[in-house]
Amino acid sequence: MRAIAYRQPGPIDRADALIDVTLPRPAPTGRDILVAVRAVSVNPVDTKVRTGAAPLEGRSERILGWDAAGVVEAVGPEVTRFKVGDAVYYAGNIARDGSNAEYQLVDERIVGFKPRTLGWAEAAALPLTAITAWEALFDRLHTNDRTTGGPRAILIIGGAGGVGSIAIQIARALTDLTIIATASRPETQAWVRDLGAHHVLDHSRPLAAQVASLGIGAPDYVFSTTHTDHHLAEIAELIAPQGRFVLIDDPESLDVTSFKRKSVSIHWEFMFTRPLLDTPDVAEQGRLLDTVAELVDAGRIRTTLTETLSPINAANLIAAHRRIESASTRGKIVLEGWEAADA
Repeated sequence: MRAIAYRQPGPIDRADALIDVTLPRPAPTGRDILVAVRAVSVNPVDTKVRTGAAPLEGRSERILGWDAAGVVEAVGPEVTRFKVGDAVYYAGNIARDGSNAEYQLVDERIVGFKPRTLGWAEAAALPLTAITAWEALFDRLHTNDRTTGGPRAILIIGGAGGVGSIAIQIARALTDLTIIATASRPETQAWVRDLGAHHVLDHSRPLAAQVASLGIGAPDYVFSTTHTDHHLAEIAELIAPQGRFVLIDDPESLDVTSFKRKSVSIHWEFMFTRPLLDTPDVAEQGRLLDTVAELVDAGRIRTTLTETLSPINAANLIAAHRRIESASTRGKIVLEGWEAADA
């Protein structure tokens, strides 16, 4: 099978940063399904792993990709959820080969049925960010609980990125929260408003004063998707007493002492925790992807796809990695389709 991989971690400007390779087609065992990949999305985690992680143990190459949509090609003997021919979407497991390949093995428990109303590229834009946003909003922040007595508001920092773009929609569809999102450029500010944000702030300027100027009080919840270390002092100032704060990025350091006086609870969200550690509730990820698909098919949320590259190959994947590393993307970049085998 064709795949895109790297053999040594490093920057994207190396000639061999990502290369086209041919590998044996895997076969499913246990609860794995084998998916014929039709489209893949690119996330910041792809660039982080490519920059600093060696190939998996016993391997000479590593296949990235933690977002895909495709068709079930074969199933392991313990599979009960899917059959050959089912259209699926998923984010996979960071400890296994990724989706940048014609065929991928994935545990059926973390796979959802693809939204019927979306094409392959539109569906591939959603899984990783939807799982991250869902777990952050409901499993970490518990936004459907009322605990602080403050206004029912959430601040989403980085609202125009992949996670922010779907978090705004999920919060708007499933909670009664007033949604405050940040975006710094006219086109990204228009994007987050169109997705459902009630208020838009400029994260290139101090946030606490902008929140105060809204006149709605201190928000109970803050969801930081990017540059958390840069905004940390502002978050501590603007969040409500007994508020909840979740982050998903990787600050070099995180001194949370300033949150003590407000008794703020601080949460990490890492959507790979369940599959990586095989937690007892790992199947929640498959179920939540099914719920997201239902919301999409009902017209309550939409894909965050903004750009499609074709075909799936090293050259296009390198271009997508460069875009992600620029930290200026809006929504999601997806690669769709493989070149004909005889091309």
